[in-house]
Amino acid sequence: MTRCQVPAVLIHQIEQELDKEEEEMMIFLCRDLAPDLATADLRELLVALNEREKLSFLGLSELLYRVKRFDLLRRILKTEKATVEANLARSLRIVPDYRVLMVEINENLEKEEVSSLVFLLRDYAPRMKMAKDKSFLALMIDLEKLNLVAPNQLDLIENCFQNIHRIDLIRKIQKYKHEAEPVHMSIQESGPVSHKVFDDQYRMQSQPLGICLIIDCIGNDTDVLEETFRGLGYDVHCHRYLNMNTMNQTLLEVARLQKHRNCDSFICILVSRGSPQSIFCTDHTFSGFPLERIKKYFTADSCPELLGKPKLFFIQSYIVPENEQEYTSLLEVDGNDEKIIANAKIPWKVTIPQVADIFWSQCKVDVSTLEKSPSSSSYYLRCLAELLRNPHKRKLSILDIHTELNRKVYEWNKTTDPSQQYSLLLQHTLRKKLFLSRT
Repeated sequence: MTRCQVPAVLIHQIEQELDKEEEEMMIFLCRDLAPDLATADLRELLVALNEREKLSFLGLSELLYRVKRFDLLRRILKTEKATVEANLARSLRIVPDYRVLMVEINENLEKEEVSSLVFLLRDYAPRMKMAKDKSFLALMIDLEKLNLVAPNQLDLIENCFQNIHRIDLIRKIQKYKHEAEPVHMSIQESGPVSHKVFDDQYRMQSQPLGICLIIDCIGNDTDVLEETFRGLGYDVHCHRYLNMNTMNQTLLEVARLQKHRNCDSFICILVSRGSPQSIFCTDHTFSGFPLERIKKYFTADSCPELLGKPKLFFIQSYIVPENEQEYTSLLEVDGNDEKIIANAKIPWKVTIPQVADIFWSQCKVDVSTLEKSPSSSSYYLRCLAELLRNPHKRKLSILDIHTELNRKVYEWNKTTDPSQQYSLLLQHTLRKKLFLSRT
């Protein structure tokens, strides 16, 4: 029989004294201690933790302290608030800082503000049950289940607090991030340890840094790109000579990978014939796969594991003149998505990403470039690889690297026949500085 640390009578007495809101708070605080008991009531949860030897007098004291029932500390557990605080200061705690933070925020929100948050989150979690009387903690549990919120993933609720003008709560989150993040230091740094945390930089510490998906339907750039991004610390997935249906399936499979959850970024590189708004892959009769669709596979609503993380797209389009394009049937994609109207005259601006944390670099050149030199690599992608492999250049932010890339491409254009010139466009919605190296 498992040895219990806390007498059942104490658990019973405490449970009888708590109201429903306090019970909800306590259950939320214990979620990480027993993930398999997510639907248990408070008594079941405390008894189970006790039987598993995860509950002690100190732990029970902490839980009462977190829900501010100092009277029960004195009356039932015969201890004082100051004693509990001293134990917490010595790191004798069972509740993670993230759950403490959420409970503190919960106590500082009015019902009307929670209703506003529920409404704002419709854009991110349309399938989430939106009960009018939903509490903030219940909302957080729903977002955790959808992988939209986690201890190291709080940008979404920060944005929501910005929209309801609760700057004080944003400061609480930023303070938590500052205390939770490891120290960032240059290897060359000497002297006293610097405790400065660069809140204006994307976190780039995971191993691997992320998945790098390369789809090369021309076949001239895969090797150098694979070597470059593998060297940067990415898990590189290479695919050559895909038709549109196979590319669509590949994009779906990669977007659904659970591995994104443990990675800090994502990169997608596409090389194909196409139009300014779509790519043709290896298909010889062209219906076209809209570039806008490719980006949407990896936005937060389709791939919640990448929410708040930088998503980079590098597109090399070899443009086929309109009079050479043959339009055929429309392409259908999986799920409930509508048919892609591939031959519609979509304005260029439609392909500009309008969601957060997207870096979208597209380079266009006439398809005749390939006809003149079928085995030549893209000058745009070749320069990108050279910059990222240069130990000095790759220390720059991605925006600074792209500026250098711009310069090289336009220098090339000065000495090239107009029909072979590259046109480079960058659109981005990055919110922080991004360095393609571990920070």
